[in-house]
Amino acid sequence: MKTIGLIGGMSWQSTAQYYALINRETAKRRGGLHSAPILLDSLDFAEIEALQSYGDWDQAAERLVNSARRLEDAGADLLLLATNTMHVVAPKIEAATDIPFLHIADPTADALIDDGAELVGLLGTRFTMEMDFYADRLRRRDIDILVPDVDRTNLDGIIYNELCRGIINDTSRSIYIRAIERLAARGAQAVILGCTELELLLSDEDSPLPLYDTTALHACSAVTYALI
Repeated sequence: MKTIGLIGGMSWQSTAQYYALINRETAKRRGGLHSAPILLDSLDFAEIEALQSYGDWDQAAERLVNSARRLEDAGADLLLLATNTMHVVAPKIEAATDIPFLHIADPTADALIDDGAELVGLLGTRFTMEMDFYADRLRRRDIDILVPDVDRTNLDGIIYNELCRGIINDTSRSIYIRAIERLAARGAQAVILGCTELELLLSDEDSPLPLYDTTALHACSAVTYALI
């Protein structure tokens, strides 16, 4: 099995889920006591979040490129970036390394296409919802994207102020459910949980629309690749 290089810490809450999901899927496919060979480079999210707030994407890219290079030098065979938002710098990571980089939007697009979903809602940080890097990658696969037309600041705040700190709040879950209901009213067939922490708050049992958990889809795609 190939060694998975995981750029994590953004936040550590979702990175812990990645570790569990990758190993659980590996054990499921290989049986017995098998687990996945993983190299983890965990960054300080407070520093990355400050760069996000300042809009200093070049400096943020430099931090992540250095992380990717450390993993490559340590022997990783493929790279996984355990966050949706920071895929805004994915092209720079890909350009700076020689091992495969598995983009988080790709397995999500594959799952949506397999299920016949053509118009989907996208939930995530305000950067993921409002910048083009994520939605455009999906549009190139003929998937149309809707983002919430209200409450984006509130939705973003729940991610940073609660979920990234491990706080799960029923009131916040209700706010997200209302956002999904509004997306459904606009014609969305499904919703992408385009933030790796959102799976901590929402499940299919909560939602009026099918949810596509990018964390789980990304982790499982890494296992598939690593087992080839």
